[in-house]
Amino acid sequence: MEKFGKAYKLCSRKMIDHLFQEGKQLRAFPLKVYYLETESVEKVPFQVVLSAPKRQFKRAHDRNYVKRLLKEVLRREKQPLEAILNESGKQLALFIIYTNKEVMTYQELEKCVRKLVTKLVAELNVPQ
Repeated sequence: MEKFGKAYKLCSRKMIDHLFQEGKQLRAFPLKVYYLETESVEKVPFQVVLSAPKRQFKRAHDRNYVKRLLKEVLRREKQPLEAILNESGKQLALFIIYTNKEVMTYQELEKCVRKLVTKLVAELNVPQ
């Protein structure tokens, strides 16, 4: 069983600000992702922040539930992204925002994350 531990968490405020200023954006409803290639600081291929806006979910337990669901789905669907990043020796900083007003089921969210990872892998394969 692969883990999704603390090393995968993007904590640096400086990096998050840099990510929003200079990062690229992708959408796969109901997810919006900002991503940026970074210098390899951690041993993991990518670091991520998961967000569920307070505007959509007034109650903290709803926001926490959405983020927990997203984290679990991402943990299970991260292999293609990790493979391409390890192969190319790159590291990514990701900021994933859940934009839907209702909480989706696990299966629906799984499809969306799969689509998002596929788009991200396709975007990274394009030579700059």
